[in-house]
Amino acid sequence: MVRAFKLFFLCVLALCTMGCGNQFGSSKSTDLVDLVNPYMGNISHLLVPTYPTIHLPNSMLRVYPERADFTGDLLYGLPIVVTSHRGSSAFNLSVFQGDESAVPPVVSYSYDRERSTPYDYFVYLDEEEVSVYYAVSNQSGIYELTFDRTDPPFLILNSRNGELKWDGKSFSGYQQLQNNTRIFVYLEPDLLPERAIHESASGRNAHVVVGYPTNTSRLKLRYGISFINEQQARENLYREITGFDAQLVASKGRKTWNDALGKIKVKGGSKDDQVVFYTSLYRTYERPVCISEDGRYFSAFDGEIHSDDGTPFYTDDWIWDTYRATHPLRVLIETEIERDILRSFLRMSEQMQELWWPTFPEITGDSRRMNSNHGIVTVLDGYVKGLTTLDLERKYPAMRNALIEKTLAPWSALPAGELNRFYHEQGYIPALREGEEETLPEVHRFEKRQPVAVTLGTAYDEWCMAQIAKELGKTDDYQFFLEKSYNYRNIFNEETGFFHPKDKEGEFIEPFDYKFSGGMGAREYYGENNAWVYRWDVPHNVADLIELMGGNQAFIRNLDQTFNEPLGKSKYEFYAQLPDHTGNVGQFSMANEPSLHIPYLYNYAGAPWKTQKRVRELVSGWFRNDLMGIPGDEDGGGMSAFVVFSQMGFYPVTPGSPTYNIGSPFFDEVTMQLSNGNTFRIVAKNNSKDNKYIQSAQLNGKEWGKPWFSHDDIKDGGVLELIMGEKANRTWGARPEDAPPSEGIKK
Repeated sequence: MVRAFKLFFLCVLALCTMGCGNQFGSSKSTDLVDLVNPYMGNISHLLVPTYPTIHLPNSMLRVYPERADFTGDLLYGLPIVVTSHRGSSAFNLSVFQGDESAVPPVVSYSYDRERSTPYDYFVYLDEEEVSVYYAVSNQSGIYELTFDRTDPPFLILNSRNGELKWDGKSFSGYQQLQNNTRIFVYLEPDLLPERAIHESASGRNAHVVVGYPTNTSRLKLRYGISFINEQQARENLYREITGFDAQLVASKGRKTWNDALGKIKVKGGSKDDQVVFYTSLYRTYERPVCISEDGRYFSAFDGEIHSDDGTPFYTDDWIWDTYRATHPLRVLIETEIERDILRSFLRMSEQMQELWWPTFPEITGDSRRMNSNHGIVTVLDGYVKGLTTLDLERKYPAMRNALIEKTLAPWSALPAGELNRFYHEQGYIPALREGEEETLPEVHRFEKRQPVAVTLGTAYDEWCMAQIAKELGKTDDYQFFLEKSYNYRNIFNEETGFFHPKDKEGEFIEPFDYKFSGGMGAREYYGENNAWVYRWDVPHNVADLIELMGGNQAFIRNLDQTFNEPLGKSKYEFYAQLPDHTGNVGQFSMANEPSLHIPYLYNYAGAPWKTQKRVRELVSGWFRNDLMGIPGDEDGGGMSAFVVFSQMGFYPVTPGSPTYNIGSPFFDEVTMQLSNGNTFRIVAKNNSKDNKYIQSAQLNGKEWGKPWFSHDDIKDGGVLELIMGEKANRTWGARPEDAPPSEGIKK
């Protein structure tokens, strides 16, 4: 789970009158977009909440009100562009009615009657008596201000670090971001001001001010944004918004969202189930974002402006989170976008000084956050599911270099050093003993080595590299990486059944507490989660993990114990050390991405009924249509995609393998429109809250006794029909030969 650090991307909020309509909860429409509740999860259980983001699918311009969190009593101005969904805006727009000598750089507003949808926004600034309405396009937005008072209004545009000017007809300027990246704005009002008070400004908190006459009742403003220059921001505006009709812009945005959400249609389930589903689907479209502008894009990866050669460029992808389910979901319903995203990864690699596959690409470049190099996983997953035009040969060097030439130390962009040398010679990342001083320059001061998490994650990446090497006929590399994909075995403690940190001498760190050893976030050994979560982090070879633990029954007992094991301390003490490890059911954390596949692992050990039970309980309990309806940080759609898949009734436990595990669908019927034009349907007969257990199944008209199916089974369309009941059928899917595929047991 990504913590509350600045991550740069775009987001805009805007203004308008009450007439927008179609806001969540206020419309009788049955359009799918009306089932989206942007406020779901806006109050966090502990760390970072969701935001009621206004944006079009994967678009450059994203918008939300700037405040501390949902409970914040004041809006800090009206943001034009927010460069972090966890931070402050690049520009702020304010209106002020008062003494000219008291005009502030930004106005903090008391507010009321706020309504937000994916495509428009309304708020009433009650003390100022101003109605604000906003509608969004891809690279431009429009807002309307309606004034109840007759006092002369002042319009203030603020840049926190940049330059702004008023030229008599429009505002323009930029905000300086990190890594020589700038965001430009071009904004024009429908009515020219009476006078300019501050026409230009630069530096910190720079702001320009214009004044309007008494009795100004309404003001409309439209604007465009760009990463290229002010002129391009103007062109982006004129391409998308030709007048000052906010309702027209909102209508187009509404249709865009209905088209996107309509790729998956559900029937049955409760209204809240449907709201949770479509809200989750909406959040999977928040990133990455397309930043191509009329065939060009600015790349922070080399600081240059490039032609996109007809292929849109995407960035701001939090791959550590999104590789698990968001990318696999796009492979099914947004194949062209997924292909363009993977091509963008290659461009990033070739534009950076080092030819390394990106790990956490943002607007301002690759931040190298989190651990491992799971962008490699996304390439294999797309390829084995039909994206065969990905040019693996050209991508291969950058992916290989990411594992060999770049440091494996988390949160670091340094070249390979001592940790890599040790890993490639000994097969694991060495841990420091308590009190042992860190001396390696590549190790992040706060994030530590995370030796178990990095060993496990790298083994998975290496399994993916092995499959790619095999596809390319690189036999030596295939054998090299395949052997390394078993490196998790080197840190498995047979006596305890846990992955246990070892020192450089090959000795397990003792004494050791699998709940609490490792300091803040258990980072000295794991990463944000403790050993109980990382116990299951071998998605490419669950069969071997079962063997290591002593067989199916021992594996099931260990899974059960994960959900039953007490916290071991008071909640206050537990979360003080492990703040990302929330959403607890025992030691299982529903709030952090490394846990998402765990409830599906019963399928591998002959107990699919337990997967069905767990998935229903976890999703129903932790994902709800309310302000606290998400248990942890929703990072770029990573957690929301888990909900989308799980409510449909299946999940990609092992991205990179063309297989899906069957769970327990929430709906009577799901219809997925695949990108190739075919339709995959899931029909759950007798389905209800109590009838969560699969009694029997058919896939494409044939009896189906496996708790999984392959991508090939559905790529040309098909129907999975499930007969549901209130009591578990413990024999369905339970035969050893029916278990989902794994790499296999090491000889």
